[in-house]
Amino acid sequence: MAEIYALDHVQLAMPEGEEDKARGFYRDVLGLNEVAKPAPLAGRGGVWFEKGSLKLHLGTEKDFRPARKAHPALLVKDINAFQKSCEAGGCATKSDSDLPGYSRFYIDDPFGNRIEILEPQNT
Repeated sequence: MAEIYALDHVQLAMPEGEEDKARGFYRDVLGLNEVAKPAPLAGRGGVWFEKGSLKLHLGTEKDFRPARKAHPALLVKDINAFQKSCEAGGCATKSDSDLPGYSRFYIDDPFGNRIEILEPQNT
């Protein structure tokens, strides 16, 4: 039987020509690795990042509007240290305790896209 078995990647939108700003956030602040886009897609703009099994793609949109509700949720180890690192990188963070079993906070990428950062709590 045919079935969905995994998520390959998440794509967010960004304004055209802002790849360096994306690198400054996703690579330099969040610590993701930039990967080369396949040749047929390279001319379309945007930038791709990976770390382990995580794949996050940013594609450009002419009439860009940030995702304020829809968002990726990234699991981290040592959320307190990660939050401090994000703040040291110039990101405002918003802590949230409404999800039982998790510590979490939100940040926005440089384009206003919402990013959730979370870590399961030890029980």
